[in-house]
Parts: sequence; C-alpha cells; structure tokens
Amino acid sequence: MSFEDELSRKTDWAGKIISQYLPKEEGYQATVLKAMNYSVMAGGKRLRPLLMAESAVLFGDAGKITALPMFMAALEMIHNYSLVHDDLPAMDNDEYRRGRKTTHVVYGEGMAVLAGDGLLNYAFETAVKAFDTAESEEDYRRIAVSLQILGRKAGIYGMIGGQCADLEAEEKAGSVTEELLMFIHEHKTAALIQAGMMIGAALSGAPQDDIQRLEKCAYNIGIAFQIQDDILDVTGSSEVLGKPVGSDEKNHKLTYVAVHGLEKSGAEVERLSREAIDILSSFPCRNRFLETLVERLIYREK
Repeated sequence: MSFEDELSRKTDWAGKIISQYLPKEEGYQATVLKAMNYSVMAGGKRLRPLLMAESAVLFGDAGKITALPMFMAALEMIHNYSLVHDDLPAMDNDEYRRGRKTTHVVYGEGMAVLAGDGLLNYAFETAVKAFDTAESEEDYRRIAVSLQILGRKAGIYGMIGGQCADLEAEEKAGSVTEELLMFIHEHKTAALIQAGMMIGAALSGAPQDDIQRLEKCAYNIGIAFQIQDDILDVTGSSEVLGKPVGSDEKNHKLTYVAVHGLEKSGAEVERLSREAIDILSSFPCRNRFLETLVERLIYREK
C-alpha cells in the first residue's frame, strides 16, 4: 500500500471515530448542535488525532488502548472550536474554510460563538468518558495525565494564550518582535500538535522522559507547519487551499515569511522537520508512517 493510500485510509478511520462521538442534532438546542457538527465534519486533515494514534504506536499496541478514540475525538473538537472562533469577524473574518462557507456565515455570529463554546465543553465531556474504560489503577493514571496535557495545551498556557498574543499583535503592527511571533506559533499552532503526540504516548504508557522528547518533536512540527501555512498564504491559491489567500497581509499580521522571506522560511520548515524526524527515529519502535507523515508537511500544498 502506498503512503497516500495508507494516509487516506487512516484519515477516513479517524474521521469515522470523530463522527461517532459527535452529538445528535435534536432537542431545543438542535441548532447549536448542527453548527458544531457542521464545523467538525467539514473535512480537514485530521492531523492531530492521527498524530495521537501514531505516537501511541511508538510505545505499544494502539489498538488495545480503549481510551484512545475518545481523546482523538476530543482533540479534534478542540481544534475545530478554535477554527470556528478564529473565522469570526472579531478575529480573522474569513468566509470560507475547507472549500465551504464558515460556520458564522451559515449560522450567524452568535450561534458560531455558541458552537465553538459547545465544542470545547463537549470535548472534555467526551475525554472524561475514558475513565469508564479504565480497568486498572495504571489506566486511571494514564487517563488523568492525558487530561492534564489536554487542558493545559488547549488553555491559557497553550492555544488560548497564543490566540491572545496573536490578537494583540495585530494592533502592534511594526513593533511585533520575532520572539513574540515564535511565542504565538508555539502556543497557537504547536500546542495542540504537542497535545496529540504527548497524549498518544501517555495513553500508551511511555516514560515521562519520552513524553517530553515528543513534546519537543511536536514543537518542531507545529512551528514548521505554521511557517508552511504562512508560505501558502503567499504562494497558494484559494482553489487548492479551500480558503482565501492573503489574509495575513489583509489583517496586518506579522509572519515568519514577512520577517525572513520565502527562501529562508522554506529552509527553516525543512530544518525543523528533519530534526523532528531525528527524534522520532530514535525510539526503539520506529513508526515509518509517522516519519513520512511529518516529511510530507514540508511539501504540502494545502
């Protein structure tokens, strides 16, 4: 099986898992449930839950981890809530994502805010269900550690902190430093990738040192992914990306590309990715699919 076929199969598998944990669209709150599901089922790479599952493989048989699907779904819900809020007029004011209208365009701004709130809360409702699958004290410990990782990486010391810095940076225009820019990339983008890989390792029983090594690996992947996203915002097309290009310039955002140019930005994407792969290949149980997946982030076109 080619890598592309395997990636497609695993992406579909992750999508099916996620859909199983989405709420039923019923009751007086049906509209917000429809808006939540609309955003999550819009497609996407399912990168974060895939990284979670593939990181678990590094330390054991991921198929035997009964808590894994719940955390995969929870992480994707959190990722999509952030996109729903990011697209709002008060934030990036984007009307298209993944080739179709954004949630606030379809359901209105107020309902989009509620949909994002609903996804965040429902993510943790879903993740804590993992305790129902625990069969030993060790299972409880691994789930508790994973919840701690999820909460911190998604919260004020993770993604939300990065969103805050990013929003305020728009008002600073030319005074944004590279240090602040890297803080934004680390927390806004890399944090949820770190959450995925660290949780996969934690659920699989990895030692703390190995979880920390994956945290560094995921930092590199996240920064490289964001720089590549910035590159595509300059060089890509709306047809391929499924969203408007040039939004960074439109919103007066400082990006790695704006500071260092396209050539150096591309070289940095490759350097970070190679370093990440070196970390992955250092574990006794190698995951060639995961290594290739990280490599493909360098050359992605959308």
